[in-house]
Amino acid sequence: MFEFAKPVAKLIKELNKLPGIGPKTAQRLAFHILEYTEKEVQSLTEAIIEAKTSIKLCSQCCNLTDMDPCITCIADNRDKEIICVVEDPRDVAALERTREYKGLYHVLHGVISPMDNVGPEKLRIKELLQRLEGGQVKEIVMATNLTVEGEATAMYIARLIHPLGIKVTRIAHGIPVGGDLEYADEVTLARAFEGRRSMI
Repeated sequence: MFEFAKPVAKLIKELNKLPGIGPKTAQRLAFHILEYTEKEVQSLTEAIIEAKTSIKLCSQCCNLTDMDPCITCIADNRDKEIICVVEDPRDVAALERTREYKGLYHVLHGVISPMDNVGPEKLRIKELLQRLEGGQVKEIVMATNLTVEGEATAMYIARLIHPLGIKVTRIAHGIPVGGDLEYADEVTLARAFEGRRSMI
């Protein structure tokens, strides 16, 4: 049976660990990388290392950033009275593409999922509650994905925030149930935002 040279097999194995990359795609990527010049390989390696070493979480919104606070949190043209809560940094990018939302964000970095041993304490909920202490925020928009876990997380946070007298809304169901924000088109996301409703 044919076997790749060990360095090639190792590269394929590492690429296969990436989400959405199956064995055949990993093999194609590996051979593509092997065709790179040394300069191109070095550039790719440096980009990965730089991203890994320089990206951190914003101390305010918990989004990925290379400066703290992030560019969104310090922008003068953002509405400081509204915070959109999302699961993942990719969701921020998806919502920004709509050019409809002008408020701030808060990234949870996951959802409550007992099956995966993820409880509320593993999410960035405590940081969100700390942001509400100043009294400036008037509305929280729950924009977690419309999955069972996303709905449960949204309801859990809404119940925590409700006693503070802050309006809690949920994005409308323009996003299909079971769908992820990052795959939704701009029009669907914009309509979902326009049709958000009060949760409690």
